[in-house]
Amino acid sequence: MSRIAVATDSNSGITQAMARDMGIRVLPMPFFINGELYFEDITLTQAEFYEKLDQDADISTSQPAPGDVTDLWDELLKDYDQVIYIPMSSGLSASCETAEALAADEPYEGRVYVVDNQRISITQRQAVLDALEMARAGMTAPAIVDVLMREKLESSIYITVDTLKYLKKGGRVTPAGAALGSVLNIKPVLTIQGEKLDAFAKVRGMKAARLKMLDAMEKDIRERFAGQKVHLMAAYTCTREEAAGWAEQIRQRFPDMELEMLDPLSLSVSCHIGKGSMAIACSRVVDAR
Repeated sequence: MSRIAVATDSNSGITQAMARDMGIRVLPMPFFINGELYFEDITLTQAEFYEKLDQDADISTSQPAPGDVTDLWDELLKDYDQVIYIPMSSGLSASCETAEALAADEPYEGRVYVVDNQRISITQRQAVLDALEMARAGMTAPAIVDVLMREKLESSIYITVDTLKYLKKGGRVTPAGAALGSVLNIKPVLTIQGEKLDAFAKVRGMKAARLKMLDAMEKDIRERFAGQKVHLMAAYTCTREEAAGWAEQIRQRFPDMELEMLDPLSLSVSCHIGKGSMAIACSRVVDAR
């Protein structure tokens, strides 16, 4: 039986400490802050990032250098026969396409499998957990990849933001729209179902936004995933106290389900939506048959 390593990037929200406990590897995403290079959870903590954000620092995301990607693979291939690498969705970053090109060359062809299963954040993390479970169950790397790709669109994420400032910076909201939205206390609800971040709804106030997300998730579970088991998850860039309140609201809406994850959003996501955000997500429980 082949020894299979599972790796991902920090867009999954998996910290270095969590990765050690899980027995996987996480490639840190690079950031440029005021022209200086930082690496998520290596030289840049969540607290430091939000401090820079509050200071209106010039922050931009980047993809990992090809050498950093292959260095990780080389290290893993010393102890494992094959590597399953699950980066963030190709629809949100070029890093997946770069990794696929690297894996197609010697000495990685047939040894490193890059999974472009259109995941980000907590749904990406769930894909990592699924891969790890299948690897430990003795499945082959190609079989694991087949399952992950089959399940790639079987997830939903809904996110609401507290400020339009960062959506304006990213060009998703016009300056005039952001100004009007701030005056009217408009809270957009965004969705990721597949490879892109799209607008889902606009409501007045955070309370209404939370209810809109809960209604959307309930509809997905009732209709889209009817009769199927799903993992229920949440994430946030708000305070821990606010996140605890959000988690309680989710549990009240879905009393028969376990809220399996409640974690801070990765910094690559936070960079584009700012502080005060809340998210709810689900992904279908994998049937490896």
